[in-house]
Amino acid sequence: MDAVGTAQRRRREMAAAISGAGRCRLSKAGAGRRPPPARVRVAVRLRPFVDGTDGAGDPPCVRGLDSCSLEIANWRNHQETLKYQFDAFYGEKSSQQDIYAGSVQPILRHLLEGQNASVLAYGPTGAGKTHTMLGSPEQPGVIPRALMDLLQLTREEGGEGRPWALSVTMSYLEIYQEKVLDLLDPASGDLVIREDCRGNILIPGLTQKPITSFADFERHFLPASRNRTVGATRLNQRSSRSHAVLLVKVDQRERLAPFRQREGKLYLIDLAGSEDNRRTGNKGLRLKESGAINSSLFVLGKVVDALNQGLPRVPYRDSKLTRLLQDSLGGSAHSILIANIAPERRFYLDTVSALNFAARSKEVVNRPFTNESLQLRVLAPVKLSQKELLGPSEAKRARSPEEEGIGSPEPPAAPASASQELSPLQKLSSMDPAVLERLLSLDRLLGSQGSQGTHGLNTPRRERMVLMKTMEEKDLEIERLKMKQKELEAKVLAQEAVDPKDKENSSPTMLRPLACRTVTIAKPLKKAVVMPLQLIQEQVASPSAEIHILKKRGRKRKLESLDASEPEEKAEDCWELQISPELLAHGRQKILDLLNEGSARDLRSLQRIGQKKAQLIVGWRELHGPFSQANILGLAASQR
Repeated sequence: MDAVGTAQRRRREMAAAISGAGRCRLSKAGAGRRPPPARVRVAVRLRPFVDGTDGAGDPPCVRGLDSCSLEIANWRNHQETLKYQFDAFYGEKSSQQDIYAGSVQPILRHLLEGQNASVLAYGPTGAGKTHTMLGSPEQPGVIPRALMDLLQLTREEGGEGRPWALSVTMSYLEIYQEKVLDLLDPASGDLVIREDCRGNILIPGLTQKPITSFADFERHFLPASRNRTVGATRLNQRSSRSHAVLLVKVDQRERLAPFRQREGKLYLIDLAGSEDNRRTGNKGLRLKESGAINSSLFVLGKVVDALNQGLPRVPYRDSKLTRLLQDSLGGSAHSILIANIAPERRFYLDTVSALNFAARSKEVVNRPFTNESLQLRVLAPVKLSQKELLGPSEAKRARSPEEEGIGSPEPPAAPASASQELSPLQKLSSMDPAVLERLLSLDRLLGSQGSQGTHGLNTPRRERMVLMKTMEEKDLEIERLKMKQKELEAKVLAQEAVDPKDKENSSPTMLRPLACRTVTIAKPLKKAVVMPLQLIQEQVASPSAEIHILKKRGRKRKLESLDASEPEEKAEDCWELQISPELLAHGRQKILDLLNEGSARDLRSLQRIGQKKAQLIVGWRELHGPFSQANILGLAASQR
């Protein structure tokens, strides 16, 4: 608008550039190189008057000035007009081909470069969004024209003799009441929106159909379009009740080295229109659908405002629609917004709202980059024998005992070719087949020149020679020890054959064969029996006394006596206390003396005697005299 000052516009551009720079990602083609910015391009389409509606004979409230600007009456002051300037303006007489060729067709070339692109149709209900995107058989819209040209481009660029092989897949979904539904597979239910480690938005479980021609596209797209939710309102007999998104992926694979791989995605989005329920007359389910549509479009406006103001948080996650459009607004896609407006005066407020949203959207800055990666080419595996894959040491351990017994004890001679023995570098059977084949050819070349193997290709010559000499010395030492081992084993076998009786009396330092070694059995652990101190003192006092030891074996216990020869078994699950009569009488007498002569403090040292019981015992003793008997187990006393 002309009312917006130059300084304010510059501040918005700087804020949008800063916010876009914070959200962008570096180009996959070259690390450290920032992708160039690309502003969201906005085109406005003014539909003609609809015959048979109210106000068809009234003058329009919108008038185009040129191919990029328009004006609308100011509702606050009828003597003034509001002017808007966009990237393109298409009047009432513009055709579908004009809109497609002027705004949509130029971004298709970015898909072949591995970049993303998106086309959004925005506007109030009844403004002609679905007609712009789909069209009719006589006047096809943006979607059929874009698919026809895109498939033609892929056939030309992916033909025989071209460096790239191209493939195209399509997916079709709708967002109905904050539910992501697959139109190609309606039975799949509500899908989730995810984000991978590289920041790409994806939908797991979404159906992808490969297409090679426009006939394949129509075979999948037309039945899926009938699955989209539509309904009748006062303003539109076939009003879209959901946001429809057509996703087209273009995969490119390089036929020659370095075998690069690219992926470009095209989003073709038909947004549901904002509705005024007072004019549409929505009730019940239509009212609920209208609430979900207006809520998602309100969040879309918040996202655009946050991007323009450079806010640190952009509310992409507040709605499924904005979450899916995260790549199109402030992301890495070349975006085109086609704002559809109506000329009737009864749509004046909706038209002004759509133009204001379009004016804010053109300030959003994206940063597209090339989605490119390297794909290693899988070569045919090299056919090697098991001996070559194992290496010399593993192959030697894998030989059978009969093969080990045959042959001289002398060290083996150097191999004549690489097929008989390989160097240590060739033990890596898990390496790439192409690299392994090159190493094998290098080893054959060195073997033909008399080399003993490539122990270290990156080692300097002098150090390599010293290393090879050290390895030869170690091999000779190992062979010498093996020969000595065999001699000692033969000597032991000969001595045992001459004098078998001296087998056990042989020198312990003599090395025996591994097969003749005996396995020693561990001795059982000794068991210690803990006895009470009183029992030991009693045993010392009366050596002839009999001491009992109590043991338990599972559910049975054995009562063994030190003097008895056979234990006595009792099938009882509980323990019993057995004490000698002398020890029992001695304990009773000691407790009786303590009851008759001890103080309350001394009595508390007895088991089950507290302060209260001790005072009772002392009081009883003072009234009735000394005690005559005492029970050890119950700690009870009696008087006569």
